[in-house]
Amino acid sequence: MWPGADRFFGTPGRPAPVSAPDGPVNGPVALTAEKLPHPDAAASTSISCAGLIRRIKAYDPNADTDIVERAFEVAKAAHANQVRDNGDPYITHPLAVAGMLAGFRLDVASICTGLLHDTVEDTGLTLAQLSERFGPTVASLVDGVTKLTRLELQSDRTKQAENFRKLVLAMSRDIRVLVVKLCDRLHNMRTLHYVQAQHRRQRIAAETMDIYAPLAGRIGMDKVKTELQNLSFAELEPEHNASIRARLNYLRGQGADVIEEVRVELTRLCAEAGVPGAEVTGREKSPFSIWEKMQKRNVAFEQLSDIMAFRVMVPSREACYVALGAVHAAYPVIAGRFKDYISTPKANGYQSLHTGVTLRHPRNQKIEVQIRTPEMHDVAENGVAAHWAYKGLGEGADAVAPPRKLRWVQDLLEILENSQAPDEFLENTKLELYQDQVFCFTPKGQLIPLPRGATPVDFAYAVHSQIGDGCVGAKVNGRLMPLRHELQNGDQVEIMTARGGTPSPAWERFVVTGKARARIRRHVAAQARQTYLDAGRAALAKAFRQEGVDGSEKVLDAALKQLKQASRDDLYVAVGNNNLGAKEVVQAIYPELRQSSRGAPRMVPGLPQRAAPKPVPSPGGGGSMALVGLGAGVATHFAGCCHPLPGDRIVGIVSTGKGITVHTASCQTLESFAATPERFLDIDWDYDAIARGRNNETHVGRISVIATNEPSVLATLTNTASRHEGSVINLKIINRQSDFMEILVDVEVRDLRHLSSVIAGLRSAGGITQVERARA
Repeated sequence: MWPGADRFFGTPGRPAPVSAPDGPVNGPVALTAEKLPHPDAAASTSISCAGLIRRIKAYDPNADTDIVERAFEVAKAAHANQVRDNGDPYITHPLAVAGMLAGFRLDVASICTGLLHDTVEDTGLTLAQLSERFGPTVASLVDGVTKLTRLELQSDRTKQAENFRKLVLAMSRDIRVLVVKLCDRLHNMRTLHYVQAQHRRQRIAAETMDIYAPLAGRIGMDKVKTELQNLSFAELEPEHNASIRARLNYLRGQGADVIEEVRVELTRLCAEAGVPGAEVTGREKSPFSIWEKMQKRNVAFEQLSDIMAFRVMVPSREACYVALGAVHAAYPVIAGRFKDYISTPKANGYQSLHTGVTLRHPRNQKIEVQIRTPEMHDVAENGVAAHWAYKGLGEGADAVAPPRKLRWVQDLLEILENSQAPDEFLENTKLELYQDQVFCFTPKGQLIPLPRGATPVDFAYAVHSQIGDGCVGAKVNGRLMPLRHELQNGDQVEIMTARGGTPSPAWERFVVTGKARARIRRHVAAQARQTYLDAGRAALAKAFRQEGVDGSEKVLDAALKQLKQASRDDLYVAVGNNNLGAKEVVQAIYPELRQSSRGAPRMVPGLPQRAAPKPVPSPGGGGSMALVGLGAGVATHFAGCCHPLPGDRIVGIVSTGKGITVHTASCQTLESFAATPERFLDIDWDYDAIARGRNNETHVGRISVIATNEPSVLATLTNTASRHEGSVINLKIINRQSDFMEILVDVEVRDLRHLSSVIAGLRSAGGITQVERARA
């Protein structure tokens, strides 16, 4: 490690008094042996919380540590007969979680929650018992962290969505729930290597990467986010992780002298500019961050310019800009790399100045420089957890409500309200968490943070859901622009609305925020339901009329239970979308009609009799495809324009005589069906069947390759795909020049992750300069 690097992650925070939790915690009611496990039940272990108490007293001498000791003893007794995957007593886990929370200088209620967070889920304790002993605040926090347990009949994906839904509701009431949950997940990830089953490790790592790391980033806990990403990356992509770490170790040994030289030079520049006492540290990007940037920019490791970075800590906000001027005066600035997050902080409260400069010595190397104050650094590393120390958010019942800058929590609640199903909520939430942000303004100057790639429709929904619904046009910086226009930092956006306006189904193809997508989908689903309802009502009326029997609402209501429908409207919808036939309903109500209709069909003399239509065959068949949302026996095939794979978001298009064609949701071919939204069918992959290995079929993924025009390049391509278990089934050279050629390659793969592995392998192969997934 280079000189000074050991100080980078060790910047001490400033202690501040943190209050004890609210609620009757100082005078708890004594519990009987029947209510809680007796502490003596765990006396066989020598584990204690003395170290935890010392850490709490170090930043809050007035903290009520007696309640922490009681919480520890209760948790220790409750988990007395349980062990971790590595064989350690289970109490080591909640004690470690509580230690992390103390490291963030959180209040006593949060630390008690860390100690007790698994007691309700994994032991016989109840929330009522915890509330009686530790007060309603601790019980409420434990309830928020506790997973749902009665979901055995639902899929793993649905369980994940339901648990996340509960977490969102809990953290909207008290953000400390999320901080405790992140510490819980971080310790589980640190000990993940002890889990024996590989599929379980992979599932936990994928969930951490998809949900918990972005959540940590959203509340500004960058240190936690980075560690979660790196631990997940090491499990999900062990070969790439090892390769990047090996290269970093090599660079570390080669560049130690250069880093120290630059650090001394930056310290001298700040002193000469009138900023004495500036603390300069060097750092390197994390392995996952490097991998992510390589994938996003489609570049090799050697082409990254900001693997090496320096952080300048100065005493005041004003000194940040003085130091920036000194750095810009001394080194050539890299165009487009300056970002001022002090005057315009990120949505999670992050503040810092970022700039990229080129060193004249040695080798014109490019580096990144970040300039901030110690307070900014604490918020950047610890996020919302830092506010309990600096702003006293732990004081009072109202202080734990989400700060205004955590507006995204409220957006998640709106997504929850508008999503039709748990897995749809999970999908839309991931859209809300993942992307980098741009900052746009309303005509009155209100700042609206949006994901990169956002459109005026996303902006309209960010302002208010009703404005989004009624949006008919937009002006960007005073000019009328299309609704699919991509907004840039600093744009002023004016939304034009129409009274009674409704969202267009076509918007879903270009919006990027989960909030907008959930609202649009809800409206489209409501419109589709009404269409099916009207069609079903008309079809049933016609069927009853043809049979000459009573089809009144009273008759239908009496048959709802037999037809397994919750209401008359649900029955109409089932008939309208062909899940039930109108004739089936009539015959279910009047069984005698079924008897009279049996026998050979009537033959009309003189007319040829038409044979019953045969179902259109499809590759794999609708019955063998791992898809949900399709009726039984529906002919189904995958579109050749976009080649959907498990892991893609997909839609079905109903075609007369062809059944259902499955497209990716981003397929450009879908634009030709915009005028007929009733042909769109909401379907998804059956991930449970795929996980259980019941669906062994392969899928075709199409990739675009640019390679040097050499005799051996085609052999390299096919051999590399084969090493990654991909089978090349078709290959077409679409452009050939003297020095390069462009090739379309069809590869048989299992799913999207498998295709990504093949693409990653090809990118590292010799003679291949660019590899991308081909899009329609």
